Order: sequence, then structure tokens, then C-alpha cells
Amino acid sequence: MSQILHGLAVQTEILLHLKPRIQKLSRPPGLAVVLVGHDPASEIYVRSKVKTCAELGILGETVRPPETATTEELLAIVEGLNRRQDIDAIMVQMPLPGHVDTRRVLEAVAADKDADGFHPTNVGYLVAGRPAPRACTPAGIIELLKYYGIPMAGQHAVVLGRSDIVGKPMALMLLHENATVTICHSRTRNLPEVCCQADLLVAAIGRTAFVTEEFIKPGATVIDVGINRVTDAAEAARLGRAEEFASKGKTVVGDVHPLDMARVARAYTPVPGGVGPLTIAMLMTNTVELAERHLCSA
Repeated sequence: MSQILHGLAVQTEILLHLKPRIQKLSRPPGLAVVLVGHDPASEIYVRSKVKTCAELGILGETVRPPETATTEELLAIVEGLNRRQDIDAIMVQMPLPGHVDTRRVLEAVAADKDADGFHPTNVGYLVAGRPAPRACTPAGIIELLKYYGIPMAGQHAVVLGRSDIVGKPMALMLLHENATVTICHSRTRNLPEVCCQADLLVAAIGRTAFVTEEFIKPGATVIDVGINRVTDAAEAARLGRAEEFASKGKTVVGDVHPLDMARVARAYTPVPGGVGPLTIAMLMTNTVELAERHLCSA
């Protein structure tokens, strides 16, 4: 029987430990989220983040420039937030509209207010193993593995996906936990064979149920980072989600085939309910740690 690695229990413990740290501060930590336009998925994510801020006693502020905002206008907004002493952390909600220079906007966030851990300075600190804000999803995965006692040291970990948001920082964090790490991507030869060598497989490739039974070593731990909406009834049935589809008209699955994962893996994260809650928990952690640094040096 496979072990299901639920993220909510881990999130609850992380947030519980943040509360006394927040109470010790001379003012509430401040998190500003820049949400451009009205993307429905982004709206849901931001509401969840602001709600969590309120529950913890963090000042959560949403800045809502219009869909038509230019790169220069967004840079001005970020610079204004950089100067505010009540804002400790800034997060730019992705994706940004196509006409915006995403890299310029993300790198405009001050390194010491980088809630997502995306600034090149903080990425460099991650490489060097120095304290700094960490990319939230990979950091949450590390906390999940520790919570459930899943070994990392000495294990062969395969990270499927090389994005700056998940794949690359995930590989670095696993290296810091003394795992032996292989990074795979769309041009990796014999991809199923390479993935099937993993004791720990992290799938973050952004393709619905792409990872099937042939990718998974029997008894491996599988972390499914993907969030993919399925709107076809036949596809939902193939993935074992026919009942949910019948009631909702849609379903969400990850990058790993859910039936294959449950059958072959020793432990795995469900989608939804696995990695997702940890991303928010680590965003709150980054915010509190940045506030502690700002107030300590004030």
C-alpha cells in the first residue's frame, strides 16, 4: 500500500511555528503581491495567499495594475514597494502578460525583499549554501520529505524539468541534502530509463500525466509538482477521475499518471493536495525571515 504524502499537514505545522516568531516582532511582517490583470487562476492563488497572511498576522497587500500595464509601469510599482519600510517581501504573481519583460520585472525586486527567491543574488546564495530566501515550491518539497521521514542523503534523485522556478533550485536543494542528483528535460535521451533509476523522482515538466509506469522505479518516492486541468471526459476516465469529472465537469491532475503512481510508488504526493499547500507555507516563511532580518538590522 503506497503512502500518500499530504501537504496540508506539513503546511499546518510550518504555519504553527511561524506564529510565535511573528508575535515577537515589533510590527507585522509585510507581504506585497503584484497581480497584473484578472487571470482566474492567479486570482485564486493570490486570494489564498492573502487569506493565509491574515490568519498569521502578516500584512498582506495586493497591488493590481491593469492588464495593459507596461514593463516600465510595473518597474515603477516594484521600485515603490522596494522603498516602503512596512513591506518586507514582494511577490510578482506569474504569469505576466506577454508584452511585459518578465525578467526585468522580477529582477527589479530588491534581493532583500525577494519573497520567491528568484533574484540572481539569492540564487547565488542557494548555490553557495548561504542563508537567503529560497524558491517556495522546492523548499516546500524539502520540508515535506523531512516531515514524512523520506530519506534524501545518499539517494539517487531525478528531477524532471529544468525551470528556474522549480527544476534548477530543486536540484540544488537536494544536493545540499546530500542526494545524488540527475536533472532531466525534454531533450534527455532514454528519458524513461533515466527516471526509472530514481529512488526519489520529482516531476515538474508541465505535461498532463506525462510520467507513466515505465518512468517509475518500483518502491520509489514520487513528488508530482504538476497542476494540469483536464476538460475531456474520456481523458479524465483514463486517468481514473471519471467520478470527479462527472460532478464538476473538469478535474486536475499532475505531471504523473495518478493510477500508475499509486500502483508503483512507495510514497507519492497527490494532486491536488500535495505540493500546493507547501508553496504558500514557504512564501510565508520567506516573508517572516525577511521581516526578522529587516527589524534586526533597523
